[in-house]
Amino acid sequence: MSENVTEQGAERNNRKVRDGVVVSSKMDRTIVVAVVERVRHPKYNKFVMRTKKLYADDQTNDAREGDKVRVMETRPLSKTKRWRLVEIVERAK
Repeated sequence: MSENVTEQGAERNNRKVRDGVVVSSKMDRTIVVAVVERVRHPKYNKFVMRTKKLYADDQTNDAREGDKVRVMETRPLSKTKRWRLVEIVERAK
């Protein structure tokens, strides 16, 4: 029975991690990250690019527009903010 509890606890803590590009950093402690996903079209079997904008928490106001960043899912921080900045992978040139 104790094995079940640890397995469920480990599954519960798996959080989604996404890589994307910062498209806006004008808000205080918030960045907007565009995540691009390549999805195969069900009928035509061609790859389609889908973009999703995520609002992420940036406590240090460190990220700037054009930076490649990694964000992680977290509890709701505001009406739209459900992600937080993990690291800046690459700075904008």
